[in-house]
Parts: sequence; structure tokens; C-alpha cells
Amino acid sequence: MSHSESVVTLRRATVPDAAAAADVWLRSFATALPTVVRPRSDDEVRAYFREVVVPLRETWVAEASGGTGTVGVMVLDGELLSQLYLDPAWRGRGIGDRFVGLAKERSPAGLSLWTFQVNRPAHRFYERHGFVPVEYTDGSGNEEREPDVRYEWRP
Repeated sequence: MSHSESVVTLRRATVPDAAAAADVWLRSFATALPTVVRPRSDDEVRAYFREVVVPLRETWVAEASGGTGTVGVMVLDGELLSQLYLDPAWRGRGIGDRFVGLAKERSPAGLSLWTFQVNRPAHRFYERHGFVPVEYTDGSGNEEREPDVRYEWRP
């Protein structure tokens, strides 16, 4: 089954999804942000997803049919869209659009998010969905020490 024939379902993540969700995050981060230094090892990222993200946050996965498995992950923390990562091979197929739509449904009063300043494709993506940049930082407030930007969406 090709990607184009796969059906992608968005659903709440459960503990058994943690490893696959972490792997999507790792693949996406490596592809989208090759210049950003990650402060945590792959194993630390996997442990964080297993012990914190999936059990304690509102975590959603995009799951493709045909045995492909998890191809996207989104984490909401109240009005904060804290994570949205797609498997690089699955970008440009509307999955991110569906995740943002779901986030807006879950937080109808508004959303905010942080993204790195170097991640221009993310800026274009979020601006297309009505998010506006409201704050730029030097990165001193994030683990990566990478300059970032806070976006907000208000209905």
C-alpha cells in the first residue's frame, strides 16, 4: 500500500504508543532542525515520552493504515500546543492541518506555541493557520539555547 492509499487516523495516544511517538519526534527533529543541538539523547527522549508526555499530557498520534503505524504526534498542554511533529516522509499530506484543526477544537479560546527561529517551514505552516508571532527570544529560556519565537492563535 502506498502512502497515498493509506488512511490516517488521529487518536489519543496510550502508553504503548510512547515508543513510536518518540521515534517520530526523533526522525522529524533530525530532518527539520539539523543545526539545532539536542540536549537529550535518543534514549532520554524515549524515556520522556514514556514517563511524562504520553501518560501526563494530552498526546495525540496520527496512525496510518496498512501496518505503517505512527506517522505524527501532537501534544497539547491546556492552551499550549507544545509539540507537533510528523514523520518526514509524511509531510505535505494534510496531517499537520488536521492536527491544528483538532488543537483549535480542543482549545477554542486560543492557542500558543513556540518554534525555533531557524524553522522557517514551521513559521509558514502556522501563519497559514492564523497564528501570529508575538515574541522573539534569544533562546535562553529553552534547553537547546536556540533562538525561538512564540506564536498565538485567537479565534
